[in-house]
Amino acid sequence: EIVKNNLQDHIVNERAVMLALDHPHILKLHNSYKDDTYIYFLLELCLGGELFTFLRKAGRFNEKASRFYAGAVVLAFEKMHGKSIIYRDLKPENLLLDKEGHCKVTDFGFAKRVEYRTWTLCGTPEYLAPEIILSKGHGKAVDWWALGILMYEMLVGQPPFVDDDPMGIYQQILAGKVNFPRFIDRNAKSLIKKLLVADLTKRFGCLKAGASDIKNHKWYAGLDWSGLVDKELVAPVIPNVQDETDTSNFDPYP
Repeated sequence: EIVKNNLQDHIVNERAVMLALDHPHILKLHNSYKDDTYIYFLLELCLGGELFTFLRKAGRFNEKASRFYAGAVVLAFEKMHGKSIIYRDLKPENLLLDKEGHCKVTDFGFAKRVEYRTWTLCGTPEYLAPEIILSKGHGKAVDWWALGILMYEMLVGQPPFVDDDPMGIYQQILAGKVNFPRFIDRNAKSLIKKLLVADLTKRFGCLKAGASDIKNHKWYAGLDWSGLVDKELVAPVIPNVQDETDTSNFDPYP
C-alpha cells in the first residue's frame, strides 16, 4: 500500500519527526520495525480514547477543561516549534487521553520540519489557516491559528467556520468573521481573537515572545504551567480504564 501510493518519504518523515520529539504531551514513538509486508510503530499506550469522544458526549467543555487541554497543546507546540517542526493537523480526534486523563498530541502524518515556510495544502478544512488556503506559503503560525479553532470548538461545541462544502468553509475563513455565543468568557474570546488573526505579524504565538504571549494571557491567569507539564494537575475527565488491555474507550475497528 505504501509503495503503491508512493508514501515512502511520508512514512520515513513521520517516523523521524516522532523520534525527534520527547514530551509528556506528545504521544511517544518507542521504536519501529518492519518485515516483508508491514511497517510497525510501537507507540505509547493511551487508553483514555480520543478527546473528540468526550467532547461530543459533553456537547461542550467548561472553561477549566478547555484551558487544561488547550494548555497541553500549547506546550506540545512549543516543543515542536523549538525543533522547527510544524504539526498541521490539530483537531479533537488527534488528541488522546492517557488513563489519568492527560492529553497527548498524536498523528504526525502532516508534520514537517520547516525552517522558513512550506507550500503543501494539507489539514482539516475547519482548522486551516487563511495562508494555507491562499497558498501563500506557511510556517509555524498555522498551528497557532488551529489552536484558536480548537479553543472555540471546545467551548462552543463546534468550530467557528462550518459548512457542508469545504469551499464554503474556506470563504468563511478568509472573510474572518467569528461569531461568539453570549456565554463565552470575555478572556477566552480575547485570546481566540488574538489567535484567529489573518495578519501573521499580529497573531499570538508568532510574535517575539512566542508561546509566552498565550501563557501570560488573562485567560490563563492562575494556571500552574509546570504542574501541567509534570502532570501533577488533576485532569478534568478521568477516563474509565479497567486495566492495561481495556480498549473500550475507542471505537471498534475491523
